[in-house]
Amino acid sequence: MKTLFKLKNSLIISLGILLCLSGFISCSTTDPTSSKNNRQVVEDSGSNNIVLTNPDSNNNKDSNNTNITTTNDIPKYSGEDYIILNDNIPNFTASDLTTNSFEEYSPLDSLGRCGVAYANIGSDIMPTEKRESISSVKPSGWQSIKYDIVEGKYLYNRSHLIGYQLTAENANEKNLITGTRYFNATLMLPYENMVADYIKETNNHVLYRVTPVYEGDNLVATGVQMEAKSVEDDGEGIEFNVFVYNVQPGIAIDYSNGNSALSGEEIKNNTTNNNTSSDNNSSNDGNNNNTSTNTNDNTNTGNTPKEETVIRGNSKSKIYHCPGQRDYENMSDSEHLVNFNSESDAIAAGYRKAKR
Repeated sequence: MKTLFKLKNSLIISLGILLCLSGFISCSTTDPTSSKNNRQVVEDSGSNNIVLTNPDSNNNKDSNNTNITTTNDIPKYSGEDYIILNDNIPNFTASDLTTNSFEEYSPLDSLGRCGVAYANIGSDIMPTEKRESISSVKPSGWQSIKYDIVEGKYLYNRSHLIGYQLTAENANEKNLITGTRYFNATLMLPYENMVADYIKETNNHVLYRVTPVYEGDNLVATGVQMEAKSVEDDGEGIEFNVFVYNVQPGIAIDYSNGNSALSGEEIKNNTTNNNTSSDNNSSNDGNNNNTSTNTNDNTNTGNTPKEETVIRGNSKSKIYHCPGQRDYENMSDSEHLVNFNSESDAIAAGYRKAKR
């Protein structure tokens, strides 16, 4: 009898231990974001997440939240790609909210730099046609320079302050700055996509402002402040206030003139490459269907920046274009763009030269 009693107690204790372990495991594998469905986040290549909607001001303080109300107080870049400003609350007032769509772009300053771009975005000013070429614009600090470690090779893009998919601005020099590929396509684009998707789904308006920040007389912006707030629902759908740094992993940049070098190497004076026309950078249009993905059959396996003559091929037609030919500049933004270092490389890949 005593044996049976001891066995019964052992079974009860064992069962209790199993239940405790089961509860612990289930708790440890629960998605920590499952109770925060009102927060949309996009993970970048760093350790932090881009918070795309305003976090709960009481419970969900983000680790990189910086309580800043003016861009003059923005700290130096220290490894974080972006910081949240003013608890993610934009600096709009109630009187700013309107259901009338508009766009305002600041005139270029004496150094040719862009200022604030401000808009109330509605479906009526969003694009209905494919983006046109923007290669005619050379923003302040522009250089056409390539690195093997940069996606698409080219360090700089002509970056829209307000993305093409939001206001249909093409080659507007007041809306294009020199931005790195990473800044343009990885850091700014998620915010633009979120705003565009919200407007398409609700047909509401979003008050939107982008402020480029330059230190002193620098020609390349340190980064941009991005602010947005949905109008009809008073920020319930869209609300953010962030500063995004204009950086490229693995590359050191001289923001005074756009010169650059691999991290750890000396930045050499390369100002003769400013405003050159040979580039194939995609702009920050926030539309995957209209953004070219640049490929390059670059036989140089090193990472040293090098200015080269670029032959532009069309992967669909298998026709290539040389500098000076009729459609050469138009090819810079084609979704079928393929770059070659020489005509012989293009011919070897099965391409034929355009007739004019």
